Amino acid sequence: MDANNEIRLRLRFYKDVPGNIESIRQKFENYKVNCTEDCHLKIKHNHIWMNMPDAKREYWSPHLHLELEAKDNNETHIRGLFGPEPTLWTLFMFLHFMVAGIFVIFSAIAYSNYVLKQPTKMDLIVMLLMVCVWFLLYFIAKQIRFKGNGQMNELERKFLEILES
Repeated sequence: MDANNEIRLRLRFYKDVPGNIESIRQKFENYKVNCTEDCHLKIKHNHIWMNMPDAKREYWSPHLHLELEAKDNNETHIRGLFGPEPTLWTLFMFLHFMVAGIFVIFSAIAYSNYVLKQPTKMDLIVMLLMVCVWFLLYFIAKQIRFKGNGQMNELERKFLEILES
């Protein structure tokens, strides 16, 4: 997967594999029991989370969420989603909502000032600043994803290795 050509910050992939959901999940269960140092796995029903081991984990380390869906009698559809650690993703979402909230509030104030024939220069400056902050957040997130590319590829290799076992 080429992460540099994607605009989205959370990369997705889809894969159809032979075998039912139980056999695929059992492969991950076996890997979890035998190879705990390579990758941290969490399995719940048809969802599997793969994380880097604690020794290699950084704030920018990605995780891989896999969702298993039955396709045919003996085929499973896997939906994969790479993303940052949930706490980092929550922080970015909080910052995005704050920026959007400030933008909406100041746009309402600017409209009120415009209708009342008051100066709107400061309101427009704050709105422009919020747009700049939003772009800055996007580029920071792209940089974090770039730093995690190596570990993302490592997680993908582990995922494919487990499927082949």
